[in-house]
Amino acid sequence: MIDKIFPGVAAALQDVRDGATVLIGGFGTAGIPGELIDGLIEQGARDLTVVNNNAGNGDHGLAALLKAGRVRKIICSFPRQADSQVFDALYRSGRVELELVPQGNLAERIRAAGAGIGAFFTPTGYGTELGKGKETREIDGRMYVLEYPIAGDLALIKAERADRWGNLVYRKAARNFGPIMAMAARHTVASVHEVVALGALDPEAIVTPGIFVQAVVQVPRTATQAGGFIQAA
Repeated sequence: MIDKIFPGVAAALQDVRDGATVLIGGFGTAGIPGELIDGLIEQGARDLTVVNNNAGNGDHGLAALLKAGRVRKIICSFPRQADSQVFDALYRSGRVELELVPQGNLAERIRAAGAGIGAFFTPTGYGTELGKGKETREIDGRMYVLEYPIAGDLALIKAERADRWGNLVYRKAARNFGPIMAMAARHTVASVHEVVALGALDPEAIVTPGIFVQAVVQVPRTATQAGGFIQAA
């Protein structure tokens, strides 16, 4: 019987190795798998390469992982915002590497890994510092830069509900990077607020099929303060 529901976060993350590339879903504070990140801190893996849209907010979630000294390199689009003091301090002191990737390129590089695309040309970044040293090509009179996929050893994502096969349904904007990260990682762990019986999910509403998910952990729904608004975690 296929059952991907794990009894807790620790059990789902026990095999994460040092040096792993970890894709972490979320857009700012929307869709961040906070419980899974806390579990990764407790698990103890080090020298991680983390891929996320941002570089952490405040001193919790991804910022807490950075503060714990577990991250060697971060690949993201928006490393700085008003409350990115943890990343700022680490970067300025040379304790964390940064690969800055335009947001569209970031999404497409992750998607390419899941779709089996070896590389792709994009006009974004051509003629800028981000395009230096990369292969370029003129196509129909426009210059393009060659970009390569970003695959992960592990993806940590947040969904709304799941069944025991690992089929996932998301809540509104919390969907963001989760679906493509699940496809691009060798091992995907999803936190959800509800686990439902097989057949209870509308097949037309399933965004991430269970074939891309190896572990599901149910976490309680809590209210968190984010950006001045109370949001359902």
